[in-house]
Amino acid sequence: MYESIHPGKVWLDTNGKPIQAHGFTVFYNEEAGKWYWFGENKEKTDGKGTVWHWGVRLYTSSDLMNWEDEGLIIPPQPDDLQSPLHPTYCMDRPHILYCEKTGKYVAWLKIMADEVSQFMSVLEADRFEGPYRFVNRVYKPLGMDTGDFCLHADADGKAWIWFERPHFQLICATLTDDYTAVTGEYSVHYDGLLPPLTREAPTYFERNGKRYLFTSGTTGYYPNPSKVCVFDDPHGNYRDLGDPFIGDRSGTSFSSQITCVIRLPGTDRYIACADRWMPQWYVKPMAGAIQSGMKRHFADYRPDREPKEAKPLPGAEVRHKENTSVSRYVWLPIEWQGEKPVIRWQNEWRP
Repeated sequence: MYESIHPGKVWLDTNGKPIQAHGFTVFYNEEAGKWYWFGENKEKTDGKGTVWHWGVRLYTSSDLMNWEDEGLIIPPQPDDLQSPLHPTYCMDRPHILYCEKTGKYVAWLKIMADEVSQFMSVLEADRFEGPYRFVNRVYKPLGMDTGDFCLHADADGKAWIWFERPHFQLICATLTDDYTAVTGEYSVHYDGLLPPLTREAPTYFERNGKRYLFTSGTTGYYPNPSKVCVFDDPHGNYRDLGDPFIGDRSGTSFSSQITCVIRLPGTDRYIACADRWMPQWYVKPMAGAIQSGMKRHFADYRPDREPKEAKPLPGAEVRHKENTSVSRYVWLPIEWQGEKPVIRWQNEWRP
């Protein structure tokens, strides 16, 4: 059993296997009396074959340190190359909201496929654990390509999606009442940037009536400096507060990318939860040559080149070079400097 959290170290479940839930969300399920952690399952990814993911995996815990594998809540569909859930397609960052109005759990998945524009798949279920069924297999909110994203619903039921419009804008769009699509209401933020400055991996949280977003730069799997902003209205002005990582001399967010923020129930204590996608690159700042290469690589992403409709899935398996099955996790407590959340490195700590 674990008695503390060791950021960046291999984290095993209660069966002794590495936890496979990346691009993840952690939340407290009051009804179950447990913490839930769900994300991309990379157990069959090896960086040599055609498997990008193997569905969405769920773990549960009573103490945030020891996690039990509950299996797949959204399984892959390896026998259907026309399914967005085929493991060869890049399914990333699953997010799930409960809709009080419909009584459904609504899952949004970011999907990328070879020579196909980036889009969302939207599913829903009667139970959080599934089974999930497609509401919209190929969906482009506002007719836009979609990159990394996050969802949030207020207590009154109004909800939003924030997504990177690859690779030059961050979009905030209002969700429909059933959370399965967007309305026409949206706003543009961090406009006109290019990689590595483009903002991706948006992560939403709240404190004392203020709304916050953590974001990372856009550098593939190379880690980079993070930013945090604060705002009152999702469609209003976002005020940048700078890099939240204190003492990070490498400029890599402690070689991690934030994906989720936990608030411990009944307290003013918050935890920033991140992926360390490539442990072998730990504390290696991204060289200037790589940054220049990123700018050239992403230079073609422009609104006038963005297909308004997603193309059909290619129906062919794709070989992947990234072995993200070895990815680790960096969980660190959030401190506060006035209204700014800050994160300091700790080799070991207890939640």
